[in-house]
Amino acid sequence: MRTLMTSVFSPSRRRGLSGLALAAWAAWGAPAALAQAGAAGGPTQTIRLVVGYAAGGPVDASARLFAPALAKELGQPVVVENRPGAGGAMGGDAVAKATPNGLLLFFAASPTMTISPHILKSMAFDPAKDLTAIAPILSYSNVLVINKDQPFKTLPELVAYARANPGKLAYGSAGMGASNHLSGELFALRAGIKLTHVPYKGNAPAMTDVIGGQLSMMFDIIGSARNYISSQRVRPLAVTSRERNASLPEVPTMTESGIADYEVGGWYGLYGPARLAPDLVTRLNEATRRALAQDELKAKLIEQGYDLWTGSPATLAERAARELALWGTVAKGVQVE
Repeated sequence: MRTLMTSVFSPSRRRGLSGLALAAWAAWGAPAALAQAGAAGGPTQTIRLVVGYAAGGPVDASARLFAPALAKELGQPVVVENRPGAGGAMGGDAVAKATPNGLLLFFAASPTMTISPHILKSMAFDPAKDLTAIAPILSYSNVLVINKDQPFKTLPELVAYARANPGKLAYGSAGMGASNHLSGELFALRAGIKLTHVPYKGNAPAMTDVIGGQLSMMFDIIGSARNYISSQRVRPLAVTSRERNASLPEVPTMTESGIADYEVGGWYGLYGPARLAPDLVTRLNEATRRALAQDELKAKLIEQGYDLWTGSPATLAERAARELALWGTVAKGVQVE
């Protein structure tokens, strides 16, 4: 009904309405219509959903699943726009500098918000100050996988081997400062072992070398690693979440395997520029919740090993703040251009 009001009561049509009808509309329908047509720039204007990574990766793939679901709830087009570079920071900077009208939004991956500020020598924007948290979207955990021919078969055996052979075990990552890089750093810190980090340009080439035996192990997103695990090309040792993952129920957590105080998870969240109007934040948050409740989107995300994560803008902002503090400790001494 409210969407209908927006389209029916155009300026030309309103002039022909009786004063009584116009007053009734103003009292009941105008606030909703303005929230849609005014604050968001009009129901037919396209929203650009910025992804800070190249097309084809896990962040981009999730954004392309989410965009049509969000468009359905908002009643206006939503298109994904890739602006890769600097670990997602180039995309975030574009949104931080945008007009706060809700037409340019950031589909943010947690490393951009919580890791990049610690490891980039300079960052063009402050994620905590220059963006507005809108809504959580999903969360994910990593899984530690090893080459299947390694002499150790469990996490305690790996730790014992690493202590007996300091620096001999090498693990791969998607690059310096990537979440799976710092997952390895935190593991070494908590276990009191020394590991050699080998950065790659993405998860896929690192996984190829784990399978081939050039690398001992790596942390990878569960959704990305499941096919390699199910085909027995790699062996899973532990998941990084607080509880076991539903798609890998037989794999223990890092804590269960003897690594105390270890929980690492990533997430994707929706952000806008600073000074985004509160009513627009509310509208976008509610639309995101409804989008994530759509059966088709839920099924696709869960199939890929993600956990749906809904909540208020504060839910997103508070988690980002906690993890920013955590990675500030782990990332000491790690810096990239």
